[in-house]
Amino acid sequence: MTQDEPPSRSPRSRPTMREVAALAGVAIKTVSRVVNGVPTVDPAIAARVRAAADKLGYRPNLTASSLRRGDGRTATIGMLVEDAANPFSAALTRTVENVARERSVVVLVGSLDEDPARERELTRALIDRRVDGLVIVPAGRDQSYLISEQSSGTCMVFVDREAGLLDADAVVSDNRRGAVTAVNHLLAAGHRRIAYVGDRASIPTAAQRFDGYRHALELAHIGCDDGIVRHTGSSEASAIAATEQLLSLPNPPTALFTSQNFVTIGAVRALRALGLQDTVAHVGFDDFPLADILSPGISVIAQDVEQLGRTAAEMLFSRLDGDASPARTVTVPTRLIQRGSGEIAAGGSRRD
Repeated sequence: MTQDEPPSRSPRSRPTMREVAALAGVAIKTVSRVVNGVPTVDPAIAARVRAAADKLGYRPNLTASSLRRGDGRTATIGMLVEDAANPFSAALTRTVENVARERSVVVLVGSLDEDPARERELTRALIDRRVDGLVIVPAGRDQSYLISEQSSGTCMVFVDREAGLLDADAVVSDNRRGAVTAVNHLLAAGHRRIAYVGDRASIPTAAQRFDGYRHALELAHIGCDDGIVRHTGSSEASAIAATEQLLSLPNPPTALFTSQNFVTIGAVRALRALGLQDTVAHVGFDDFPLADILSPGISVIAQDVEQLGRTAAEMLFSRLDGDASPARTVTVPTRLIQRGSGEIAAGGSRRD
């Protein structure tokens, strides 16, 4: 075998540092120094090593490298969200990923499907893989199972919802105030019979938004009518069925407040199927793609997803860098985006 020929190896095996050293004609220790970016390696030798690595398709074993460094870091963090397919979860993940990328850290992502057992399972799987920290949108209300991990030095930040029975950092939206803003906007258009369609009341964010809905009605001296409240879950199909049922009542609502993006999409489909999109007012919580190009456009209470994700990621990396201050919760404001559906006045006319 000549120096320019790659050594023979099993087609299934990964190229090794020893093979790179043999092809480059250097010691293994020299390859290790080049891989780890030691600046004192002769540039010509470093170039030869990199060329050999490229020819072989060699990639360093980062886990082994972390063990050799002695600090236990793997340059990975875990992120658990409700559903990676949900636009909110996807945008949140991408923002955390962008912050992590600035530090050359990889994000491992899992979906919890609002299942507390799955939360525990995937959290344990990520910890077993020695991620440096965790960003979690919790599915359950009890995260005390993480106390021992937290005490052992695992850094974690909860986002969208606070941890239960665990003193930990969190970044959340102002859900209650956002819901109050939505209902007040509909009240200002003359509506007094405003229906609520939302996710399961057992979910903290849904409970906070429903609380804001009730509070706004109370301030307007309007009783909360349980007959026009639906806690449907987060599927489009259940939201479609709930909306159709509400609008078929003898005294149907003149406006809808939907408290989750997939629920909002389901309500939009139902309104359009019934031909009521221009007569029943509608404000949703959470923005979603194409909401602005429908006719009418869908008015929403938008969360600042980028701020949520960036703040959570920065808090986590601050902890990893040694911040030992007390745990804190950061609340991010929401904002009303008026696009047309929320500006339909009682009686079916459009407000300017």
